[in-house]
Amino acid sequence: MKTALITGCSSGYGLATARHFQAQGWQVIATMRQPRADLFDGTSGIRVLPLDVTDAASIAAVFEATGPIDLLVNNAGLGLFGAFEATPMATVREIFETNTFGTMAMCQAAIPQFRARGAGTIVNITSSATLAPFPLVAAYTASKAAIAGFTSSLALELAQVGVRAKLVAPGYCPGTRFADNGAARMAGLVTEPYAAFAQRVFDGFARLTAVTQPEDVADAVWQAAHDASGQLQFPAGADAVALTA
Repeated sequence: MKTALITGCSSGYGLATARHFQAQGWQVIATMRQPRADLFDGTSGIRVLPLDVTDAASIAAVFEATGPIDLLVNNAGLGLFGAFEATPMATVREIFETNTFGTMAMCQAAIPQFRARGAGTIVNITSSATLAPFPLVAAYTASKAAIAGFTSSLALELAQVGVRAKLVAPGYCPGTRFADNGAARMAGLVTEPYAAFAQRVFDGFARLTAVTQPEDVADAVWQAAHDASGQLQFPAGADAVALTA
């Protein structure tokens, strides 16, 4: 039985991906900052562990507890919407610590065991904001674009030791807790003269009919994890797919 370690499983993409892989017969290590075993209703094949991807000791503890894995899915991330002019640099650094450096740290922790076995796959979750420009997400996009560039380079070096690195780029997903989880962080970031523009952006998102569902991301991660064609990036959701057409 293969084992997947998935970060950020408390909601949204991570939760859907953990459930999807478990349903396909995988052993799943579902990690989150505040463990909630109730999310999986006692489902066999899923083990819930605490993990803060910004904490080196937390990362080391998870890999010690899990033992060998076959797949690492870096999904944990923070959202940010607002005018960059109004965004404190401390907030920008917070976004990068999780979205960028946390992902890198998880990769660095997993690679030695993958290299030693000559097998294993890393799937890093980015965003459709890396596929086309979107307003009022400059810092967030930068954190995800960094991972896109990082993974494209990493894939080339890991291929030399039999390990794969892939990207999954989800579209706009109203079904996630992006806004709720980031409400305090984003408070006061939509200031004049950007407020009216921001409202038009919100209104435009509300009218979208082609959007991404968490299950779309789970499906794309599954495809990426099993791909042997050399394809690097997998868009997830109708809107993300449209941006790559």
